[in-house]
Amino acid sequence: MGENGRHRWFSFNHHRSASATSMPQNNPGETPAEFLCPITGFLMSDPVVVASGQTFERISVQVCRNLGFAPKLHDGSQPDLSTVIPNLAMKSTILSWCNRKKVEHPRPPDYAYVEGVVRARMDKEPVTYSSSSESSFSTSDYSSFPPMSEEEEEIYNKLRSANTVDHEQGLILLRKTTRSSESSRISLCTERLLSLLRSLIVSRYNIVQTNAAASLVNLSLEKPNKLKIVRSGFVPLLIDVLKSGSTEAQEHVIGALFSLAVEEENKMVIGVLGAVEPLLHALRSSESERARQDAALALYHLSLIPNNRTRLVRAGAVPMMLSMVRSGESASRILLLLCNLAACSEGKGAMLDGNGVAILVGKLREGGADSEAARENCVGALLTLSVGNMRFRGLASEAGAVEILTEIVESEGGSERLKEKAGKILQAMRGGEREFGEGAEAREWNRMLEASGLSRSQLQGGQKEGFAYSSQF
Repeated sequence: MGENGRHRWFSFNHHRSASATSMPQNNPGETPAEFLCPITGFLMSDPVVVASGQTFERISVQVCRNLGFAPKLHDGSQPDLSTVIPNLAMKSTILSWCNRKKVEHPRPPDYAYVEGVVRARMDKEPVTYSSSSESSFSTSDYSSFPPMSEEEEEIYNKLRSANTVDHEQGLILLRKTTRSSESSRISLCTERLLSLLRSLIVSRYNIVQTNAAASLVNLSLEKPNKLKIVRSGFVPLLIDVLKSGSTEAQEHVIGALFSLAVEEENKMVIGVLGAVEPLLHALRSSESERARQDAALALYHLSLIPNNRTRLVRAGAVPMMLSMVRSGESASRILLLLCNLAACSEGKGAMLDGNGVAILVGKLREGGADSEAARENCVGALLTLSVGNMRFRGLASEAGAVEILTEIVESEGGSERLKEKAGKILQAMRGGEREFGEGAEAREWNRMLEASGLSRSQLQGGQKEGFAYSSQF
């Protein structure tokens, strides 16, 4: 959204009417660009996220849909306006900003004014928009796009055929071509092919759906493609497949969501569009080890932003994950996720209320943290819980944390980072260091991530075996 806010579709100064004079006049130099609707240029009063991931004022979307129009974005793509979801996080952030700046809360823009703005745009650049669930790309005129390569043309002709056998052959070719070739993954991630993949990924034919999902995973591995795929409206479709698709297709969809969630700008959109709960279900219930691993990693990347941590906590992630740890499913990924959730107030409260301290301490005592990384993440979660929380002291003492943490500090084995974390918790329990401060906490958090055996760049890039995309498909 921030990117779109900085690149206005057109100037609004020539389209102001008397009905607009009562609206708050925003100084773009002072107002964060991401708070402004790309259509009206005004501070958003009711922001909504559309299927392709951008955020607009609700009335702006209503007008565009009523007029059958999807404006082109600065990158030449068109937003998918078929679905809107309230962006409550953005609305709360805007209102908080208004309160801090002593700015009047935004009011909904006048419908007639917005209609005039949109009609002016239509006069300059008419574009047909389908209000069905199909992407607006499906009705786009591709004549202005670069010519297709022979490779793309062969795949495109098969995918646009009315014959299911052609669909299957085209998808197998696309999947094979993008499995190991970085250049092919970039060159074949075109709007033409993405528009066809959108319909095929929800096909009622399992083999078509599976190959479409696997092809999308391959395309998503390249950083330039990640934002393009989300903005093409795939996230709601991926969630649908995750809820009701074939088992094999679901595995690929989870891998695709993991891959797309690595991109910073995608994290908010994927969370807002509803991926958290089905990913949690897959983490708990999938029979596939690969699917569970990828679901954990997708949730990890989503939980790197505060709003998604809150969504995870409200979806019941904390008791579910504590139960998994207690039952022996103490993979480092689950413990690292708990570290993320403990960093927000709601997650910390849920862990303290859910006997999380006793469970983590018990896991350390039993030796249930089955690797050095898992032990460090277990201690790291306790450290995060201890920061600025007096309640932690009593719970940790009751669970016998002093004994086990002292053993860690005094043991000959174990990493220095692990011993340092354990020592800090002991200091906090003894009252020597009740708060580490925000800067120290951030440094401790980075070191805790590194304790898993990965650098932050490796973790975000998904390139290390066992903590990366399960495979290229």
